[in-house]
Amino acid sequence: MRTIFAFFLAFAVSAAISCSIPNLEKPECTAARGAVNEFYSYHFGNEMKFSQENLKLRERFLSPELFQSLSQTHGEGDVFTTGTSDIPKAFRTGACEVTAPDRTRLEVLLFWRDNTRSEQRAIHVEAAKRGDKWLVDKILDR
Repeated sequence: MRTIFAFFLAFAVSAAISCSIPNLEKPECTAARGAVNEFYSYHFGNEMKFSQENLKLRERFLSPELFQSLSQTHGEGDVFTTGTSDIPKAFRTGACEVTAPDRTRLEVLLFWRDNTRSEQRAIHVEAAKRGDKWLVDKILDR
């Protein structure tokens, strides 16, 4: 009986060890990715055209510097994706690089798909850690 129990215990332990997949992403990227995904999920789920009202609704996701800079902007394009009125249908976060202990740079893939168009384009988003929270700090490559 002990032999059978020992066999099943050894099998369970080896199965658990062999099934675990190590997370190769740095903790800063994991945390920043969550914040960037949360921001873009909110952004894509709401009105994406730029307005001061829409900017104010996104303030909690943005660094004070980015919010202040965008507060001076006047236009109708989407400042968080292409900077134009050509608004994508979906997004996905891609590669991440830690540029400093409190800064990351994430690739954000933008997608357009309809009956006449299937396109993908990458932009980069810098996230900065402020206190215990990661915030979108810069939108690059628009």
